[in-house]
Amino acid sequence: MNVRTVALLALFALLAACGRVIPEGGRPSVGTRPQPSFPQPSAPSSRPLTAALIGVRAGPATPGLGFTDDSARAALASFVTSCPRLTRRPDASGLTQPSDWAAACAAAATWPASNAATFFATWFETAQVGDGSTYVTGYFEPEIAGVRTRQPGFDVPVYAVPPDLVRARPGDAPPLPDGRTPLGRYDETGRFVPYWDRAAIEDGALSGKGLEIAWAADPAEFFFLQIQGSGRLRAPDGTVMRIGYGAVNGYDYTGIGTIMASQGLIGTGPGQYPGSMQGILRYIREHPVEGRALMRQNRSYVFFREITGDGPVGALGVPVKGRTTLAADPQFVPLGAPVFLSTDRPEVGGLWVAQDTGGAIKGANRFDSFWGAGAEARRIAGGMSARGRALILLPKGTLARLGAR
Repeated sequence: MNVRTVALLALFALLAACGRVIPEGGRPSVGTRPQPSFPQPSAPSSRPLTAALIGVRAGPATPGLGFTDDSARAALASFVTSCPRLTRRPDASGLTQPSDWAAACAAAATWPASNAATFFATWFETAQVGDGSTYVTGYFEPEIAGVRTRQPGFDVPVYAVPPDLVRARPGDAPPLPDGRTPLGRYDETGRFVPYWDRAAIEDGALSGKGLEIAWAADPAEFFFLQIQGSGRLRAPDGTVMRIGYGAVNGYDYTGIGTIMASQGLIGTGPGQYPGSMQGILRYIREHPVEGRALMRQNRSYVFFREITGDGPVGALGVPVKGRTTLAADPQFVPLGAPVFLSTDRPEVGGLWVAQDTGGAIKGANRFDSFWGAGAEARRIAGGMSARGRALILLPKGTLARLGAR
């Protein structure tokens, strides 16, 4: 989805053995703004860190949070769309079981939107994961100039998922920390090797293979659309094609804002640029040669598919909604769960719903807020950097089962 407020994106598709990569509807990765890291306790016996492992405790009573009807109404609508997944899929955070959500979801289906705040106060309790400190960035659905068929001025290919992008067969490559085998390709000798990186793809590694589903006009704008994970291509005749995340080439995401910061290019002094998406784009345009080299340091490359329907689709498999959807790390937040934010940026406070993921959205209480499409969404998302407190809303009775106090 979208041009991340300089900091975001990705969900990597999953496939067994040497099969085709199957997208799960997430984004690539996040990032342009330098990303802070939150220290996390180590997991015992090298188990992956989860919310259940680092610890949760009861937060304040839901009625005391002061939900506004507007934010609660939007969150209720998004929660209802999340329920079919919530009640079926395993929760990687270790906090809930699918059956925990059944009663709240049944109630939500017929709950009057005009009284949405009461719904959350009635059915949920709040949980603080770790110390509760949160860092929130933003993303949006960008619209850039693009066409279905190549024409003068539209020379940046938008590629579909290549058929040779696969996960290694067991034994052909060391497994990743999460147990999966890495993404890559099998070369002409049958040896598993890393997939083509951004530079190789831009230099033509996939040309002539019939993978182009569209063509964009501006390589920098397309780079940020890849960071967002989805977006819209608007042709000169006004027609719009919506594209969504298909897969990523297997390389870790590198935030170019972090690189610029390390080079002293981010700041308020002479020759420095704001650490926002807008500031980084300005640097790339004013220094095209250096800007191209900078973008290539992010070796991660996102492939797309054409999408139709009600808005971009997040990692949960449901449409994401502006000013309502959060991207979160599913190891720490059940995807589909409501989240209450209180931060130093009032516009990002209130009730949200975790419905998406992002490659740079990792760890407890790290969120990426979705702002929709258009100039205002781009402005807010591109400059979003908020700190404060986060509470996860869980079905009543969950904390008692977890032994949290």
